[in-house]
Amino acid sequence: MKRIVLTYCFMLAVGIAAAAPGEDSDSPVVVMTDSISGAAEHAGNTVATTGEPTATIPASDTLSTTKTWTLNECLRYALENNIQLRQSRNNYLSGLEDTEEAKAAMLPSLTASTTQSFTNYPSTNVSDRNTYTGTYGVNAGLTLYEGGKLRTAVRQQKLQNRIDALTVAESENDIRIAIVQAYLQALYAAEAVEVARNTAEVSRAQRDRAEELWKAGSISRVDLAQLESQYASDLYQVTTACSTLDNYRLQLKQLLELDITEEMNLAAPAIQKSEVLSSLPAKAAIYATALEAMPEIERGKLAVESAELGIRQARAGFYPSVSLTAGIGTGHMSNGGYESGSQIWNRFNENLGLTLSVPIFSNRRNRTAVNKARLEEANSRLSWQDLQKTLLREVESAYLDALSAQSQYRAATEKERYARESFDLTQEQFNLGVKNTVELITAQNEWASSRQEVLQAKYMALLNIELLNIYQGLGTRTIN
Repeated sequence: MKRIVLTYCFMLAVGIAAAAPGEDSDSPVVVMTDSISGAAEHAGNTVATTGEPTATIPASDTLSTTKTWTLNECLRYALENNIQLRQSRNNYLSGLEDTEEAKAAMLPSLTASTTQSFTNYPSTNVSDRNTYTGTYGVNAGLTLYEGGKLRTAVRQQKLQNRIDALTVAESENDIRIAIVQAYLQALYAAEAVEVARNTAEVSRAQRDRAEELWKAGSISRVDLAQLESQYASDLYQVTTACSTLDNYRLQLKQLLELDITEEMNLAAPAIQKSEVLSSLPAKAAIYATALEAMPEIERGKLAVESAELGIRQARAGFYPSVSLTAGIGTGHMSNGGYESGSQIWNRFNENLGLTLSVPIFSNRRNRTAVNKARLEEANSRLSWQDLQKTLLREVESAYLDALSAQSQYRAATEKERYARESFDLTQEQFNLGVKNTVELITAQNEWASSRQEVLQAKYMALLNIELLNIYQGLGTRTIN
């Protein structure tokens, strides 16, 4: 369910981030070879306006001196430094200590003790009212039989260690998914910045051309004002896209537990069209592999085995227990002063005992423990089944989303190509005075919208392909 929520959040984010889209190249696939900071760089980017001060197209701050992070570097760093993950590993180590304690419970216990006491007799009938007493002893104990309770406890604790290790692996997968999502969001936002900047450049050129036409008397002041308004709107979209990029980069930085003084650039890989449209294995095959690869499924299975051992441990309460005890001791007593040291030797003693304890009536404690253990085992099986069904839903959802995004990507690239042709023709006709400004702006917005749709479909496809890779235990393969 957590992964479904993450996917939904990504879909929502790419749907509302950076409204202005597109690049000037003929290829519908945006190939990024520079860092995100380069994509967002705004130093020196000014748009000249005729007869007006220059207007700067805003973008994210340049971080050329900071470290550039690849996706694999982000994953490695997060797996080593994430606080929740480190706590999970500590819980695993704590469980190992519990296992050693369970093993030690099967060994003999040995204790040494001494008692020194002083007694005062207030009666007047005694000659010496003070007595000093000392006792010394060494005692050992060993449980010979307890209905298999101790051995079952060791086996159950070893299973718990394996469950804890799988919990760590599950947390690592959750971190991978969160990092991949944040990284792809940042890549999407970076391309949206470039799209917005390119769109603003086109709007600036149109405004400049319109101003010349207005001065020549070819268009009205209203037409010029409409193009100036469009240019201002596109500049606003650049600002919005840059802000979105900064926010996604901050989210990734927080996932990596980086200090507030540290800054980061992201290396943007060159993503080819073939990678976005890569073929997927059969859905049933992906799910079968995921059942073997995902740690939560094995964790659920081991939880059932542990609950079965819990039933055996509860039943041990109905069986008798046998324990062996042994000890040695001595002591001394004196009135007003210590007697000779031979007293300690004379009082030296040894003891050996065998205790048999048979439960007869325990106020239903044992019966209740067995019944509750059976219910726990039934709940563990249900939880295991729920984990499998949840994984099935996640795999099916990611699979269908990947196919849908790939189909949308194909359609969006075609739409973008025709929208680009339509805009080019409309722009030429506008320059000749055949088309008006409304038609020009409409054609430009349709082209911009189609470029945004290409970006959205592209990154939705990439995200779900990477999710399917993680479900199959393959790690990240498309974005490196």
